[in-house]
Amino acid sequence: MSPEPADLAVARAADELADARALILEQIHRVIVGQDLVLDHLLTALFADGHCLFIGVPGLGKTLLVRTFAQCLDLHFARVQFTPDLMPSDITGTEILFHDPVTEQREFRFLRGPAFTNVLLSDEVNRAPPKTQSALLQAMQEKQVTAGGRTYQLELPFFVLATQNPIEQEGTYPLPEAQLDRFMFAVVMDYPTPEEEAQIALVTTAGPMEVPHPVMSGPDVLRLQQLVQQVAVGETVLTFATRLVRRTRPADETAPDFIRKWVQWGAGPRATQSLIAAGKARALLHGRFAVSRDDVRALALSVLRHRVIPSFAAEAEGVSADDIVAKLLEGLRE
Repeated sequence: MSPEPADLAVARAADELADARALILEQIHRVIVGQDLVLDHLLTALFADGHCLFIGVPGLGKTLLVRTFAQCLDLHFARVQFTPDLMPSDITGTEILFHDPVTEQREFRFLRGPAFTNVLLSDEVNRAPPKTQSALLQAMQEKQVTAGGRTYQLELPFFVLATQNPIEQEGTYPLPEAQLDRFMFAVVMDYPTPEEEAQIALVTTAGPMEVPHPVMSGPDVLRLQQLVQQVAVGETVLTFATRLVRRTRPADETAPDFIRKWVQWGAGPRATQSLIAAGKARALLHGRFAVSRDDVRALALSVLRHRVIPSFAAEAEGVSADDIVAKLLEGLRE
């Protein structure tokens, strides 16, 4: 039997992903009220094989959302609460001395840590010291961990969702730019609307909450991730994404004057990669076969806000990274 043509496979994937998106959102909304933009980014990052950083105050339901998300996809879920005394081995695992009471033999055995899962929630990731934060880097980038001199492959799909509290900064360790760059998206979780907040109070105080039904499995996710890579990207879209990222760099000849004034460091090439990869996934999730400039625009803020470092002048004027990216997008409307 001859292999299916790439175009036909992508068309089928678009139909399948669009249907899956509707089913997943239906199941998640049995438990989660609102947060449509966050859920859209979650699905996009998953099928683009990326990771997400959530920024939001406590009590917005981040843990519940991630757990529900994993249940809908029938994926293994693990949660790590990052604290100042957390050690790298608490994430990756450690070797223990095992004693066999029958043979009286002793041997070291590797006890796997919470990183050996499909969906890893790293709660308040900026509360742990840099040495512990760095334990996530190899897992996120290479899908493997090293412990006791040996390297262990992680189970795929592997998806890291980290949370960061924007308040109570005392006793925290800001994530270095190299680690922030490993996250495809930095998503801001905002307060719910008055209607959503009333609905949340009603649902969560009326007894046991509903349990979502799985609508997809791990092998399905891996198969669709491969099909996402085959989505077409036109020259105009690729040029648009590249121009956008390059204009965030003060030293680039195409950078506007406000970038030279307000930006200390711009986004690197991984931002362009993320825009294109995420654009492919977003296109399929919305039933389209090719990436558009609208996909890039819709994802730009979440891709760039943690990669654009404002200068002292920007901070003095109260200009945030979000303001800079928004102004940059406004100037690229033509």
